[in-house]
Amino acid sequence: MGATGEIRTLSGIKLFAGLDPARMQDIESRCRWHTFAKDEQIIDREDESKDVYFIVSGNVRVVNYSLSGREVAFEDIRSGSIFGELAALDGERRSANVVALTMTDVATLTRNKFEEVLAENPDVAMRLMHRLAQVIRASTDRIMDLSTLGANNRVYAELLRLAHEGVLDENSAVIKPVPIHGDIASRVSTTRETVARVLSDLSKKGLVTREGSQLHLHDVMRLQEMVEEFRGD
Repeated sequence: MGATGEIRTLSGIKLFAGLDPARMQDIESRCRWHTFAKDEQIIDREDESKDVYFIVSGNVRVVNYSLSGREVAFEDIRSGSIFGELAALDGERRSANVVALTMTDVATLTRNKFEEVLAENPDVAMRLMHRLAQVIRASTDRIMDLSTLGANNRVYAELLRLAHEGVLDENSAVIKPVPIHGDIASRVSTTRETVARVLSDLSKKGLVTREGSQLHLHDVMRLQEMVEEFRGD
């Protein structure tokens, strides 16, 4: 880990959208800047550090591990977003591990400096509240899925979540790049074999097709119906 010496701007961070250049430069001056290599661990679960991380470029994954070593993935966080804010807000230990999925540039603020930024910029504090509300809603949905859906249907639900940003029209979407079976399995608490079997079955039914590095969903409504049918049970 080391300073990048190259990308030292927070202009792409959604939390700071709309701030005037002078305020942005002031926040940037309080940051430390780092680069993490692909697969490098950024945060250890139960660590006592309290820094907040802003992803300038790259992607990270929030994960935990069971006692048997099985990976449980919670969220992939992309460039422009933040992580580590929970420990900064409540002062508790880290609740999960964070690993770089690609070469990743980050800016960090200490807990005290982050609190100063929130106090000085109410709009930033409000955006942070919105983000936390979204995290809670997403967590509630996942808990509901794990409690009410079988493994196959949890895979369907995860595909719909992954396709959210790739909507083409009211009934089709694209996921890119094609999701790795193991990644889906770790997010929905099943096996790679189950994910492979489900995708094969959906392909035979004409609901999904792989085209190069993309996975196309041809009948989003049908997938939603399949998930909701079992939620109702």
